[in-house]
Amino acid sequence: MSDLPLPFLPPSSVGFDPQRLQRITATIEADVAAKHLPGAVILIARRGALAFAEAYGYRDSARGIPMTLDSIFRIFSMTKPLTAVAALVLAEEGRLQLTQPVQEILPGFSPDSVCTPCWPADEGGHDRLAPLARGVTVYDLLTHCAGLPYGAWSDNNGVREAHGRLNLGVNPRDLEPADFLRRLSAAPLAQQPGRFWQYGLASDVLGLVVEQVAGERLGTFLGSHLFAPLRMSDTGFNVPPEMRSRVAEPFPADPLTGQRLRHPDQTFDPVAVPQMDAGGAGAVSTAGDYLRFANMLLQCGRHNGTHVLSSAMVRLMTSDHLGVRAATALTPGEAAMQSPGYGFGFGVAVRLADGGAAVPGSAGDYFWSGTAGTVFWVDPREQLAVVFMTQAPGAMRLRYRRLSRQLVYQAIVS
Repeated sequence: MSDLPLPFLPPSSVGFDPQRLQRITATIEADVAAKHLPGAVILIARRGALAFAEAYGYRDSARGIPMTLDSIFRIFSMTKPLTAVAALVLAEEGRLQLTQPVQEILPGFSPDSVCTPCWPADEGGHDRLAPLARGVTVYDLLTHCAGLPYGAWSDNNGVREAHGRLNLGVNPRDLEPADFLRRLSAAPLAQQPGRFWQYGLASDVLGLVVEQVAGERLGTFLGSHLFAPLRMSDTGFNVPPEMRSRVAEPFPADPLTGQRLRHPDQTFDPVAVPQMDAGGAGAVSTAGDYLRFANMLLQCGRHNGTHVLSSAMVRLMTSDHLGVRAATALTPGEAAMQSPGYGFGFGVAVRLADGGAAVPGSAGDYFWSGTAGTVFWVDPREQLAVVFMTQAPGAMRLRYRRLSRQLVYQAIVS
């Protein structure tokens, strides 16, 4: 990586044991050899310096192309924190308020009912439709409390059926924005707005809010307000054809199940210009670019002298907003890492306490991940930012979200 995201310092100078860091290399190289994943990149920054930067295995195993630090990855849901920051930039410019009803900004977004599963079975087992108690707000979108789950993953039968009938998938990059809003509005919400956390398409709607307020595509706005200032030169919603060879590719099938990958929920053509800059799952990036973003959050809105957000807004983004809302069947940490102990901020899961979780970390650390195997986290107490990138969709990705944490924290000695 010729253009390091941060100055490189010896690991021991920022509190890491170099020998313990080599456990990362031993573990990932063994997993690559066992064909559990094609390859990976991991960057670890602490106290404002890059302490570890390694690439393992293959960028494209079918063609024998080695993984490199500048490999480009489909980051899927790690697009969500980028979209959240775009909305917060508009809020800081006075052009957007978080309490605004979304329909005032996007008239094409017009859901008018909520689907409530009907129990017990002697009532026929049919879902009930109820009118909305209030409209969805920008704040609901940021916190994933808008009632907009991924239909295919929802336990709400009525919503799952409607999304299937309307062909609403996880990554709507192949839909025109107006068509996406029309389809989404034809389905009921899965809950009354603001009631509880349900992960899904809220960030894609938020991306269109940004576009409407900014008067330009989401990728263009992010380019000028985030990517260019932070020198995230390889991040966007598609890559030029001449950069196609740098894109990391997954195995053609899940190594655990043998099932072939589903398009576009687990892979997509990164060269194709999308119909819609999908703010929930449509971006590509490198480990170095995303570390610049993570370090900006760690440094309270700044990176290498560039000021993206105020410290107050970063604090708002990375604080828990679920509080005492009604519990969900799956909390943010359980959904993304099979671990309890996490609430949710704006686009990121937030650790509630030192204990109560199945992975190492600190109260106030925050993270998010992507369905193809990418994950990042920031631990303000430890002054730590980590990016782990691979292209390994399927259940195996959950293992690496936990394993990467275990291997990084065990190497911290001071």
